[in-house]
Formats: sequence, C-alpha cells, structure tokens
Amino acid sequence: MTSIQPSLQTLALALAGCAFALPATAADWAPNRPVEFVVSAGPGGGTDQFARVVQTIVQKYKLLPVPVVVSNKSGGAGTEAFVYAKSQKGDANKVVFSTNLAYLMPMITKVGYTIDDVTPLAVMAADEFVLWTHTDAPYKNAADLIADARAKNGRFKMAGAQSKDTDHILTRKIEQATGVKMTYVPFKSGGEVAVQLSGAHVDANTNNPSESASHWRAGKVRPLCVFSAKRLDSKEKVTAEQGFGDLPTCKDAGIPVDAFHMPRTVWLADDVKPEQVKFYENLLDQVRQKPEWKAWLARGTQSDMFLVGGKLKDYVTADIKVHREQFGQDGWLVKD
Repeated sequence: MTSIQPSLQTLALALAGCAFALPATAADWAPNRPVEFVVSAGPGGGTDQFARVVQTIVQKYKLLPVPVVVSNKSGGAGTEAFVYAKSQKGDANKVVFSTNLAYLMPMITKVGYTIDDVTPLAVMAADEFVLWTHTDAPYKNAADLIADARAKNGRFKMAGAQSKDTDHILTRKIEQATGVKMTYVPFKSGGEVAVQLSGAHVDANTNNPSESASHWRAGKVRPLCVFSAKRLDSKEKVTAEQGFGDLPTCKDAGIPVDAFHMPRTVWLADDVKPEQVKFYENLLDQVRQKPEWKAWLARGTQSDMFLVGGKLKDYVTADIKVHREQFGQDGWLVKD
C-alpha cells in the first residue's frame, strides 16, 4: 500500500482538529476518516465499558488523527457485531471489541460468520471469576459448598449469565473437576445474577469481581475463592476485613480448576493490510500504558494481559482446542 504523503497527513490532522502523535513504528498507515468501535454487547456492560475506556484514552491523548464513534451491536449474543465486520472486508476503520465468545460462539451455534472472517488484533485484559454464595449460607469455604452440592445431587442452583456462555462453561468445569451435579440457572446479565444471589434465590454464582462487589460490600453475598493460578494483586478492602486480594485460589480451596479467565479481545475485518494491523497494535499498546487504563483494570479487578501477533494467534488456537474438547463432551458443538 502506498505510504501516506505529508499532504494527506496534514489533511487528516485538519479534519481531526487536533495534534496527532503517530506511534513511532506505525507511520506507514493511519486512518483518514472516523474509526468505528463496534461493541459486541449492549450499553453499560463489561464489553461496552472496555471499548469506551479505550475511546476515552484515545481521545484524551489524541492518539488518532480522526474521531472515534462507538456503536453497539449486541444481537445474537454479540454475533451481530462479527456479521457486520464480515460485511466490511478490507475496511480497517472498523474495530470490534469482544471476549473469547468471538470464536466460541461459532462452535456452539449457527451464526453468520466464522473466525476466519475476522482478523485477531489483541487481547488487552483478562476478567477474573469468583465463586460467590449468600451471606447466610452455611459454607465456610469452597470445599463445604462442593460437599453440599454433592449431597443435593442436582438440586444445587448455580446462577449465571445466559446459557452456554462463560458462566455456564465454568460451571461445567466445576462439575467435571469435582464430580458433582448442579442445576445451572441462566439470567440475562451478571448484574441480574448478582441480585438473584443477593436475594438468596440461588445457591451460588461465578460472577466477575466487579459484578458482585457492591453486594459483598452491602453484606448480602460473600466470596469463597477466585479461579486464578495465584491470589489477586488487589490491595484494597471491599469490606472492613477483606478484599479480593485476600481470597484463596479455588484450587487451593478444594476445587481442582487451575484457572479460568475471560479475555477481552479486539478484532479487525478480514483482508486488512499488515501495516494497518501494526498501527492498531501500537495504538492499543499506547492505551494500556496510560494511567486511566491501569485504573480501569484495578476498578474491575481484571488482570493485565496484552497479546498481539503470533502470541495472540497461539493463545486463540489453544483456547479453541480446550473449549472444543469440553463442548464435545457436553454435546454443545453445532452440527452441520
């Protein structure tokens, strides 16, 4: 692709109405019309917040020569966003924000795209998962909860956001690792799941820290363990006595699941140029170094996880392999 000439750069700057700091190693290409951040979820949710904090940082530090607009395309559990990206082949001005559901959904349901219809750009963070129960529940730890679930033999209610979504996948991992049988109860969102547990209508959930922190602070729910390979780095206290950094790992607490995370992913359309991919890799790398990004990670108790290029492709390949095996065991794989 022909390199941008100084006159075109000047025009782009004029259109943006602001100074633009080109990433040092990405001067071969820059967008010269507005960039659309396409969110594969509805307004207000975690993926929407993810896209909008990136947008805010980009605009504050003038990291792009053009405006950024955010659009939400949440239909079909977020698959609408990727069907849209498929229709924009070769257009590097469309950037899709999602999770690993981007490549898991085509495995378990018929959607209008395949993972080959989009270009992986980055993983920027990883959501943690916590095992929660109601404050009045008799469990002192995760092992007690599993013992009760085993005794109830299918009558134990584990709540989660939607069927065959991340919470459901983790519930199945818990069942397989412990040999217990639970009844998975899906709701529309993690917020609704938190309310249901707060009201003691279900026995437990595996919400992200940010989804249930306010209920913990209010004394309605309590965490038992975190599905991470090590304790979280958070130093802040949520209650007078405890914070997320005080929680044991679930593996240490009696649930043999090594770790479980949900990556926050970013994608481009198919058939974009290598220099366009490199431009956005550098842009996102700049974003993650800003204090506003670090503050967002800390607020949601999310782990910093930045993968691009070959490491990103290796991660996606490995994650697909692991989930394909589990989906096959559960009978979830879509049939042709």
